[in-house]
Amino acid sequence: MKGSAAKIQMTSLDDLFGGSPVQIDGDPIQELPLTELHPFKGHPFHVVDDEKMQEMAESVAQYGVLVPGIVRPRPEGGYEIVAGHRRKRASELAGKDTMPVIVRDMDDDEATIIMVDSNLQREKILPSEKAFAYKMRLEAMNRKAGRPTKGNLTPVVSEKRSRTNEQLATQVGESREQIRRYIRLTELIPGLLALVDQDKFPLRPAVEVSYLPLDEQELLYDVIIDKAFGAPSMEQAKKLREYGERTGLTTSLIIDILTDEKPTPFKITLKKKCLSQYFPKDYTQQQMEDVIFSLLETWKMQQKGAEPHDYDG
Repeated sequence: MKGSAAKIQMTSLDDLFGGSPVQIDGDPIQELPLTELHPFKGHPFHVVDDEKMQEMAESVAQYGVLVPGIVRPRPEGGYEIVAGHRRKRASELAGKDTMPVIVRDMDDDEATIIMVDSNLQREKILPSEKAFAYKMRLEAMNRKAGRPTKGNLTPVVSEKRSRTNEQLATQVGESREQIRRYIRLTELIPGLLALVDQDKFPLRPAVEVSYLPLDEQELLYDVIIDKAFGAPSMEQAKKLREYGERTGLTTSLIIDILTDEKPTPFKITLKKKCLSQYFPKDYTQQQMEDVIFSLLETWKMQQKGAEPHDYDG
């Protein structure tokens, strides 16, 4: 993988502990106190005290950290870890007070790209980690290309009209569509995203569910957990999205869909005879509908505790 992180080479013990400072790409290695090393802001990768971490800690205790981390100075003091979060944790578990690092001045986008690239080389990466990492890296690439990122993750970035998501797809070995799917996972509530990480919620149905409003995602999560339903299949997820966009979801409707029962059609009929007492005689049907929907919108916002907008009537 290209990038600054890929330029780091394994350094021998003699080089690490010899008399003269070691240099990698012209940057001297420094031993910094662990207390001065702080995690990257918004770091999307989990640092877990699992069996592999224990193995790393034992290696660090015996041989030290063979590959230095990369850090950058923080305005408030200390250093932000760009690459080396697991090495820092292993050093803590091994009882070390310091860790070898390379200190570099870099902007947020450069640091984000190196941080993501260095972690994507790991053997096992959770879907949630990929989701936020791809999103962060793509946004950083867009900014470096001088293109807007909000609402547009596929801007043109070169004379060949290559898109940044195509560049990312090539670099990480994923298709553009698969990267889009992972990034959609960032729209899931934490509970549903955890089910994806636990292999209890397949990726593609989860992507469909990510288009639901957060409150309807909460309803779905409650049904799955409290009522012991499995995560929706692809067909069920599409129905959830369809009914969510059409009428909104309720707990009973979600249960109907997850049990493959045909949801009861949602239909309300308002007779003109009943409505006429509330409107002037010269009001057309369209005028009546406009007033009714205006009042319903006000009621909906009041239910959410928001201040209603002013309506012209």
